[in-house]
Amino acid sequence: MPKRVALIAMVVPLLWASAGYSEGADGDAKGPRRIDKMDFGKTADGTPVELYVLKNGKMTAKVITYGAIITELHVPDAKGKTTDVVLGFDHLEGYLAGHPYFGAAVGRVANRVAKGKFTLDGKEYSLAVNNGANSLHGGLKGFDKVVWKAEEVANPAGPSLKLTYVSKDGEEGYPGNLTATVTYTVTEDDALRIDYSATTDKATPINLTNHSYFNLGGPASGNILGHELFLTADKYTPADANLIPTGEIKPVQGTPFDFTSSTPIGARFSQLKDDPIGYDLNYVLPAGGKEPTLAARVHDPESGRILEVLTTEPGIQFYTGNFLDGTLKGKGGVVYKKHQAFCLEAQHFPDSINQPNFPSTVLKPGETYTQTTVYRFLAR
Repeated sequence: MPKRVALIAMVVPLLWASAGYSEGADGDAKGPRRIDKMDFGKTADGTPVELYVLKNGKMTAKVITYGAIITELHVPDAKGKTTDVVLGFDHLEGYLAGHPYFGAAVGRVANRVAKGKFTLDGKEYSLAVNNGANSLHGGLKGFDKVVWKAEEVANPAGPSLKLTYVSKDGEEGYPGNLTATVTYTVTEDDALRIDYSATTDKATPINLTNHSYFNLGGPASGNILGHELFLTADKYTPADANLIPTGEIKPVQGTPFDFTSSTPIGARFSQLKDDPIGYDLNYVLPAGGKEPTLAARVHDPESGRILEVLTTEPGIQFYTGNFLDGTLKGKGGVVYKKHQAFCLEAQHFPDSINQPNFPSTVLKPGETYTQTTVYRFLAR
């Protein structure tokens, strides 16, 4: 082989590797598999915020260190056209100005804690109250409003980003110094895998989740009432007018909450008594353990996109964007209106720390909290 040809043969694979490309067993390139990093502005106190772009095959996820927020998620439809399917903002200012947890990592305790109080090991704790008389999604400054430390991690499954935050003892009223991590991985089968972990030096409740708002047709496509939802859950936890569980666990059969067969999200709105109308309900999953198990499947007949949610958690909160009211203007100038997106938040049940018959959310020193949720995309 001539020297010049041999040199090219050596250099090209190196260039491909540095660009993040991978090759299949048959030698054909699968496409880009990479992480890119860039600046995304600064918080009010001058803390820099970074944006990471995770790309693998046909799927791209964008994550910022502020709130560990998923700002964009691009996936193909049935015709191969790729579209961003989550709500959010083009710039950091939108997130800093206040928003309903678009794409954020939520904690220390997701969902509601009744009256912002709980008793643990004989001591009563008072939390920051930010939802009427209750504490919601970690309080006034939960995990969605802090800057996480990011690092790229080697993962054979795909581009992987680990974010870490240390929540100090007493933060928002919670006991213990807690170290939490959220790891986002984009896999070759068009899935975003989210792995959570946490440790503490004092017993504390913990319940982490992701609060992405999905519209499988793209946020500019209108509402999600025609999306078809299937849930593996045949039970739910009834709640009062303030969305605090009563402590009961009831079957969904015969109620407008039954999605055990695929049903358009808006099909039973006329049977609901909520104000505003829509779903904001915790479902009890039949599985939950060490391996992620199918919890939900959503199909958009217009685009053909399908979202499957797999999780290790015992519950999933289904929310239909009831409080989006047209006051927020998002990416590309799109105005976010009622029912323009849905959320499927895999987590423990709301107010579990005050409900002895619910699965425990208490993490003790020497233990490690773990949670895995996978958002997998298909099209037909």
